[in-house]
Amino acid sequence: MAGKDSARSGGLFDVDAKQEAIAALEEKTLAPGFWDDREQAQALMAQLNRRRDVVRAYQHAEALCDEAEAATELALEAEDADLAAEAERTARRFLQELEALELSQLLSGPYDGNDALLSLHAGTGGLEAQDWAEMLMRMFTRWAERHNYQVQVLDIQPADEGGIKSASLSIVGSNAYGYLKSESGVHRLVRMSPYDAAGRRHTSFASVDVLPQVSDDHEIEIDPDELRIDTYRSSGKGGQHLNKTDSAVRITHLPTGIVVSCQNERSQIQNKAVAMQMLAAKLLDIKLRAREAELAALRGEQTEIGWGSQIRSYVFQPYRLVKDHRTGYEMGNTDAVMDGDIDGFIAEYLRKFAHRD
Repeated sequence: MAGKDSARSGGLFDVDAKQEAIAALEEKTLAPGFWDDREQAQALMAQLNRRRDVVRAYQHAEALCDEAEAATELALEAEDADLAAEAERTARRFLQELEALELSQLLSGPYDGNDALLSLHAGTGGLEAQDWAEMLMRMFTRWAERHNYQVQVLDIQPADEGGIKSASLSIVGSNAYGYLKSESGVHRLVRMSPYDAAGRRHTSFASVDVLPQVSDDHEIEIDPDELRIDTYRSSGKGGQHLNKTDSAVRITHLPTGIVVSCQNERSQIQNKAVAMQMLAAKLLDIKLRAREAELAALRGEQTEIGWGSQIRSYVFQPYRLVKDHRTGYEMGNTDAVMDGDIDGFIAEYLRKFAHRD
């Protein structure tokens, strides 16, 4: 197929160029002393594996395309309805994989391939907002599971009456940050409250913050003298061990006032290591935001900065609709969205804003 040949050497997906880049990286891994700098070697290996994953995805989509083409020709020759149905199913799978592949090529940011640190905070409104924050945590967890990503709850603050006040999740997988960065902002819920005996409609808010996890600290240096480290007894789920020792760790970065905490791991040392990674991610975010603000000032851009700028509304009553206010993309199947079907929202965001990252 001519289209397939052009895709191999040019256009959005230049597979030949990517294979050449992989060969160059593989050559570096064979150099003497490659593992002398372990952190740099691990970073290069992660980059190599991500490139290999993309090429493998292309090759699988290419094989599906060939299979769909052959099945279509066979069905036409045999005039067989069952063969035609099978060809259509194969073609749909090919189109789905092709779309996912095209979206992955929009992830051009320096940290898009990284794992993600996702934090949720209930807005004002008590139980309503806390319940909404927990619903969002479930939505993102289900989305991650759909994509075979690993999810770990690093820290969670349950609310007394129900729901959560806040939570921090580690989402591990290729391009996790690149996809989830579209979810940063305020999410708004409109529904008939199950907690209101009068059955009145309530509006609730929760904020979502998504940061890239950084495995090395060559770009972010943290002075130990600028940290206050507190330990306390874990209060979340995790078995009896968590509640018997002061294993949870809270770190305050004194110059910025940033506070991070982790209580999921079994030992204080492990919790401190994870909390330090969370702090590095937040400090990196400050650095990137400052850099972007400088560029915006040079371009003369007007940007609104504030927690209250909602990015998406989830309306359960009087009608059912989820709408993203940045792209205009919407879905009427709210149950599917809350069960993790948010790929459409992510795709539209990447198509509209990827070139600005």
